Amino acid sequence: MCLTDQTSMRSATARNGMGAFVLEKSTVIGLVMGVISIFVGMILKGAPLTALNNPAAFLIIIGGTFSCLFIGFRMEQLGNFTKLIKKTCQVPQLQEKGQLVQQFIELSQIARREGILALESKAQEIQDPFFRTGLGMVIDGMDPDFVGDVLDAELAIMQERHAEGRSMFTQAGTYAPTLGVLGAVVGLIAALGNLNDIDKLGHSIAAAFVATILGIFTGYVLWMPFANKLKIMSEQEVSQKRMIIEGILSLQAGDSPTAIEAKLMVFIPQTEREALKGEG
Repeated sequence: MCLTDQTSMRSATARNGMGAFVLEKSTVIGLVMGVISIFVGMILKGAPLTALNNPAAFLIIIGGTFSCLFIGFRMEQLGNFTKLIKKTCQVPQLQEKGQLVQQFIELSQIARREGILALESKAQEIQDPFFRTGLGMVIDGMDPDFVGDVLDAELAIMQERHAEGRSMFTQAGTYAPTLGVLGAVVGLIAALGNLNDIDKLGHSIAAAFVATILGIFTGYVLWMPFANKLKIMSEQEVSQKRMIIEGILSLQAGDSPTAIEAKLMVFIPQTEREALKGEG
């Protein structure tokens, strides 16, 4: 067999550790670099940082963006906004695919020795509700087509839910830069009232473009990257769920451990496959 007892120990550790918050460093690094880039860039260009102290610009961009979200989405959807931001700062709590392969091999060995009903005690130990539900239907002797249809439908609904949450950030990223232009126009209108005072005119024009900076920054450094990170996380979870569906249906079909391993290895990149085989 390709996977070792060491892999099984890591699998158990991962299952026991599910629920713990692990910081996604790339998100934090990106946020810090984005803020530093703006501040340092302004200093290098000779622009005073005090110019950013513009409550009107913040009101137009931040308030305007969220007003658009409130108009465009339902309250129950907006209730997940901060949760999704937190999610981008957290490493996805997904079982490693190599551990999943090992787990299915062990389940297959038990099923071949003792029958499919012997997996009932093992099903209670599984942390993933999707995995546990699918395995439970197999143990109950449900038709393979029915099991596959139910799991596929659950996966499709999960993808729709992910897309719905992600669209809030995509839309915010679309609104913010445009609102930045709106803020600049408002600022220029105010500047036109100071044509007789050159000092005030220059200050007003500078303040007008702060709204543009803020709109572009929040749109393309915050909201759009958040949406992309959520998309990547969703794709990782979908790939894992498809792997679980394939494994469950293979168990139900009575495939051998070797056949199940070959099927599930398709979901693992070639370099990782070689590393896993090297541990065997």
